[in-house]
Amino acid sequence: MSRYVGQPVRRKEDPRLLTGSGRYVGDVRLGGLLHAAIFRSPLPHARIVRVDGSRARALPGVIAVFAPGDLGEVAPIPTTLAPRPALKACFQPPMPRDRVRYVGEPLAVVVATDRYVAEDALELIDAELESLPVVADARRGLAPEAPILHEALGTNLADRIVMSRGDVERALREAPRRIRGAFAVQRHTGVPMEGRGLLAAFDRGTGVLTVWGPTKMVHRNRSILADLLGYPEHLIRFIETDVGGGFGLRGEFYPEDFLIPWAAMRLPAPVRWLEDRREHFLATNHSRQQWHEVEMGVAPDGAILAFTDQALVDMGAYVRPNGFVAPDRTAAFLPGPYRIEHYAFEIACVFSNKTPVGSYRGPGRVESTFVRERLIDLVARELGLDPVDVRRRNFIEAGAMPYAVGTTAHGRPVVYDSGDYRAAFEAALRELDLEAARKRQAEARRQGRYLGIGFACVVDSSGVGPWESARVVVDRTGQVVVYSGTAGLGQGIETTLAQVCADALGARLEDVTVVHGDTGLIPFGIGSFGSRAAVVGGSAVFEAARKVREKAVRIAARLLEADPGDLVLEDGRVTVRGVPDRALTLRDLARAALPGQPLPAGMEPGLEATHYFHITDVTYPYGMDAALVEVDPETGMVRVLKYVIVADVGRMINPLIVDGQMVGGMVQGLGAALLEELAYDEGGQLLTTTFMDYLLPTAAELPAEVVVRVTEAAPSPGNPLGVKGAGEGGIIAVPAAVANAVEDALAPFGVTVTALPLSPDRVLGLVRASRR
Repeated sequence: MSRYVGQPVRRKEDPRLLTGSGRYVGDVRLGGLLHAAIFRSPLPHARIVRVDGSRARALPGVIAVFAPGDLGEVAPIPTTLAPRPALKACFQPPMPRDRVRYVGEPLAVVVATDRYVAEDALELIDAELESLPVVADARRGLAPEAPILHEALGTNLADRIVMSRGDVERALREAPRRIRGAFAVQRHTGVPMEGRGLLAAFDRGTGVLTVWGPTKMVHRNRSILADLLGYPEHLIRFIETDVGGGFGLRGEFYPEDFLIPWAAMRLPAPVRWLEDRREHFLATNHSRQQWHEVEMGVAPDGAILAFTDQALVDMGAYVRPNGFVAPDRTAAFLPGPYRIEHYAFEIACVFSNKTPVGSYRGPGRVESTFVRERLIDLVARELGLDPVDVRRRNFIEAGAMPYAVGTTAHGRPVVYDSGDYRAAFEAALRELDLEAARKRQAEARRQGRYLGIGFACVVDSSGVGPWESARVVVDRTGQVVVYSGTAGLGQGIETTLAQVCADALGARLEDVTVVHGDTGLIPFGIGSFGSRAAVVGGSAVFEAARKVREKAVRIAARLLEADPGDLVLEDGRVTVRGVPDRALTLRDLARAALPGQPLPAGMEPGLEATHYFHITDVTYPYGMDAALVEVDPETGMVRVLKYVIVADVGRMINPLIVDGQMVGGMVQGLGAALLEELAYDEGGQLLTTTFMDYLLPTAAELPAEVVVRVTEAAPSPGNPLGVKGAGEGGIIAVPAAVANAVEDALAPFGVTVTALPLSPDRVLGLVRASRR
C-alpha cells in the first residue's frame, strides 16, 4: 500500500510561488547587468541590403549593436524531435544573412545599460530591405507562380507525410456510403503568463558561460548552443528558473537562445533579454494551422470501412526544432480510438512567410481529433444515426489491447498499450446525464433557445523516451535529494517525484527535495515534453530510490546484526520487525555509508544511487469529453453550460495535480474552440499582436459546471509505476466536442461547422448563410 503515491498531496512548490518567493528569469540579479532588445524585420519577405546600427550605437547608454554581419559563420538551428536533417538548408539561422522570411525575424541585437535605452535604440537602426513577393497563405504556396522561400530546396513543399493501412481505394469503392468533409484548424499558440527570457553571464577567468532561463530540455539545448558556438559543452551551464507557463513552446531553441549568450561572451557584463507580449506573438512558435479534405466510407449502421485525408499544414518560414512534430502526430493519431482497417493519410507541409511553427500542448492530437470527431458527427447526420451510437459501434475493444494502429510516431509504430474506450465513453455519458441533457435541450427549443450536445474521443501519447536520469542521495543529515533530468514547467514535478521517491525509499515526504534543470548539478538528462516527466522521469526516480533502499537495508542489517528480510524501512527509520526499539534513521545510515566507514562487501561509499530508465514504447492515455452549450443565433455567442472530461492516465501519482492539469487544459481548449486566432493580412503582416486582438478565455467564459473524472482502469505495462502522462489530455478533445455541440445546437438552421475558432462573427456567418 503506497503512503504517498496516489494521494492528493499539496504541491511543495506552491508556498514559494504563492508568497512571491519564486525566482523567474526576470528576478535574477547580477552586478553590472546589461539589457538586450531585438530589432526584428518589419517585412515578411525581403532581401537584406544593409543593416546599419551606427546611429543606435551613438545613443548614450548603448553598449553594443550586433547585426547579421557580426556573427560570422554560424550553423542553423537543428531539428530535435521529428528530425529532418535533409532539410538543413531550411533550418532557421540565428540571424539571416541575405533574406528575411517573416515579420519578427531577428535582424540586430542592441545591448544597453537599461531596457528603455535598448528599446529606444531599436528605432535608430537603419535597415534597408528590398521587398519580395509574399506567400501569405500556404494553400497558395505550391502554385507555379508562388515565390520560393528557400531556393536551395527549389519548392515550398517541405515534406509530404504519408501513412496508410489496408486497401483504402477498394474499401471506399465498395462502401455503401461515402461521406466527405472539409475542415480547418486556425493558427494559434500558447500564451504563458511569462514570456521567454534569458540571462547570460561569461566568466573570462574560468571560461564558464552560465545561462539562466532555459527550460523544457536544458541538456539538449546546452548541446545545441555548444555546437553553434563551437565551444566546449562542459564550460556551459544552463540553470532553469521558475517558469510562468510552458505549454510546449517555451524551452525550444530559438534564435535568441544563441544571440544572448553569444553577445554576453563579447561584452564585459552579463546580458538579459526578456520577451514582451508583442514579441511573443511575432517570434515564439505558432502552431495548429491545417486544412483537411476527408472522406469516410461507411456501412448503413455507421461502421467505418475506410478513411482518407488529404491535408495541408502551414509550416511558416523555416523548419524549427520541433516544426514537424504536429504534422507527424496529426497523421499518426487520425484513427483515434476507433478500429479502422483501411485508411490513407497524406499531409503536405508547406512554407509560408509567417512565423515558423512548433509544438503547442497536444501537437497533432488537437488537430486530428477535431477533424476525425467532426467527421464522425457528419457521418451520423448523413445516415440519420445518433452520434453516440456511431462511436459505440467503432471503438477498439479492451480485449484487443495491445492494438497496433498501423501508423508511426516518435519513429516507432503506434501500438496502444492498454485501455477500455467504451467504458470511458459510457462513463462520460453518465457524468453528462445524457437523458437529462436532451430533455433540457428539448425544453429550451420550445422556449426559442438553442442548446447543443457534443462529444469527442481521443487517444493521446505520453512518456517519450528513450531514457531519463535520476540520482537519489541521502545526505549526512538524513535529508533526501532527488536530482532529476526532467524540467519544471509548472506541472508539479517537485511534488510528484518526491512522492515517488518517498514511497520507494521509505522516507518522509517532507524530507525529500527535488532538484532539476541545472546542468551543473545533473550531468545528463532529456527534459520535460510530451507528458514524459512522470512516466520516464518518475520511473527513473523509482528505480534509483529502490537501489538506495536496498543499500540502506544492507548497511542496517550489518549494524543491527539482523537479517535484511527482517528489517522494515518506513518514515526514514529502519526497524527490526517486531522489535521497534531496535532502529536506525536514514541520518545514521548516511553517516555509516561515508567514505572510510566499514561497508558490506562490494558496496561503494555514499547512501546514493543513480539510475537511467530506458523506455522503448510510449504510453497511451485516453479521454472522452462531452459538452453542453447554448448558442445565441442573433449574436453568435457560445456559452458552455457543462463540460465533462473522463480520462484514464493509468496510475495517478497525485490526483490533485492531475485534476488541475485536466481543468487547465480544458480552459486552453475553450480558447482554441471559441476565441484564439493568429490572423495575417494578404501582405503577410500579423494583425493580432495584443490582447485586444488575440482573445483569451477568462473566468466569464468558463462553464458553469465542470466535471472531471479520472480513472485508473488501464495502467501502463511499460513502466514500473503503471503511469501515463496527464499533461496534455485536458486540451485535446475540447475544440472537437464544443464544435460538435455548436453544430447540434444550430441543427434547426442546417449549419455545418467546418472551421475554428467558433467566434461570434463566424457563428453569425454560419447562421446567416443558412438563412439565405
